[in-house]
Amino acid sequence: MTTEYEKMLAGELYDPFDGVLVAARHRARDLCQDLNATRESDAELRRRILRELFSKGGDSAMIHPPFFCDYGSNIHLGERVFFNFNCVVLDVCRVQIGDFCLFGPHVQIYTAMHPFDARLRREREFARPVEIGTDVWVGGGAIICPGVTIGSGAVIGAGSVVTRDIPPG
Repeated sequence: MTTEYEKMLAGELYDPFDGVLVAARHRARDLCQDLNATRESDAELRRRILRELFSKGGDSAMIHPPFFCDYGSNIHLGERVFFNFNCVVLDVCRVQIGDFCLFGPHVQIYTAMHPFDARLRREREFARPVEIGTDVWVGGGAIICPGVTIGSGAVIGAGSVVTRDIPPG
């Protein structure tokens, strides 16, 4: 039988109130709170928290707190990824970020989506993955919507709402 977690990652309708998913979100939010409470001078503690939070890539990432995510385990970071203050990654589905990507303050990356049917929306949601190539710069306040691919070398201007794929820049 397919688990709610497997449905979630596959982009199928799933139950976000499933106990396993709720526990995984609590774990990630606890780790985000730990990260957000660190001092600027405590780089090693930040690295340890990021290694535990992310599926891949926490070792060379630089993230200025506060930072928020849903699961962390669905975020796959390349080398030397930088997130400025107040970034949010709703990683219900896979978020793949290539090497040397830069994210300005208040950038939001969403994979979560909700059905248009109100009755279905009460109990189910679904997601679409986001893929960001290498050497991408996302300006402050940009929003990257579910299902988007941003090609390597692209520049996303501050305040942009990215609703469709962006070719390599």
